[in-house]
Amino acid sequence: MKALEIKNLVKDFGTFRAVDNLSFSVEKGGITAFLGPNGAGKTTTIQMILDIITPTSGDIIIFGLDFKHHKEEILGRINFSSPYVSLPTNLTVMENLLTFARLYGVKNPKAKIEKLAEEFEIKHLLPRMTASLSTGQLTRVNLAKAFVNDPELLLLDEPTASLDPDIAEKTLSILTKMQKERGVTVLYTSHNMAEIEKICDRVIFINKGVIKEEGTPADLIQKFGHKDMNDVFIDLAREE
Repeated sequence: MKALEIKNLVKDFGTFRAVDNLSFSVEKGGITAFLGPNGAGKTTTIQMILDIITPTSGDIIIFGLDFKHHKEEILGRINFSSPYVSLPTNLTVMENLLTFARLYGVKNPKAKIEKLAEEFEIKHLLPRMTASLSTGQLTRVNLAKAFVNDPELLLLDEPTASLDPDIAEKTLSILTKMQKERGVTVLYTSHNMAEIEKICDRVIFINKGVIKEEGTPADLIQKFGHKDMNDVFIDLAREE
């Protein structure tokens, strides 16, 4: 079953076409890497899926529902995390998480947050002011926020960017454990190809707003005759 279908998606900014007739699908329950160099159209595509920006044309279908006609229902069943999105710094971690839980209409929000805080190992951070947190702590708070509504589809934009290797590894371990236990479908962007090889079932590579390659990490490595996804990324990013 497909959790997400993108059909002939186009986004123009004036005369610049950021996303060019893009079509792909994401199967339910897996982790799909959505890769490409800076400016490839990844963030624009994710923002259209999240209804932050409006497509010029094309269709987004989530859980078999047309996004244009079922926005409220769909947005209640998905979530998003990125280290580049700031949380209000004048609130405690608990206050921030409670705000999001209430926006999603979560029942017994405090109990839900306590449980997530334990799973993401941030329980000791709940009374702290968000402004006082390290990058690694903020990343785990953002991930806990992303699970607060038990999403069926989770969009993760470079969730381990700027983290020290040990903290990134720990964060990834918690994330994959949660994903498997809850059966969440994940669309995952990253520039860390070792992560992609480790956790992703499938790769969609875009450049200049169009798909260049699709396949499992192992298949792409074999196809390009390289030893790892890092070299595959370099090859695909060079293509005009």
